[in-house]
Amino acid sequence: MIAMTDEQLLTMTKLNLQIAGSAFDGYLSELIIPAAKQAISQEGIALDLANLNDCNIVVMYASYLYRCRADTEAAMPRMLRYALNNRLFSEKAQPEPEE
Repeated sequence: MIAMTDEQLLTMTKLNLQIAGSAFDGYLSELIIPAAKQAISQEGIALDLANLNDCNIVVMYASYLYRCRADTEAAMPRMLRYALNNRLFSEKAQPEPEE
């Protein structure tokens, strides 16, 4: 599978947020989506954007960041926390490649 582009992630995020127009495209693509990728990396997850599950995690995280921008006290949705935990655990459970 080919890695998903930032433009495709933007489209998926807009669908998740139910945004039809392009008024927020710059904000989402230049700030929110890169911030989501960075936050996921800080969790210890090595993203593989050729993996649809990883792309979905980026979209969920970006949508969460967008929704909570006005409410800094908003808790992370359980669905997102579970997805991050499951992804991290599955990555760490992989055997180390032999050299």
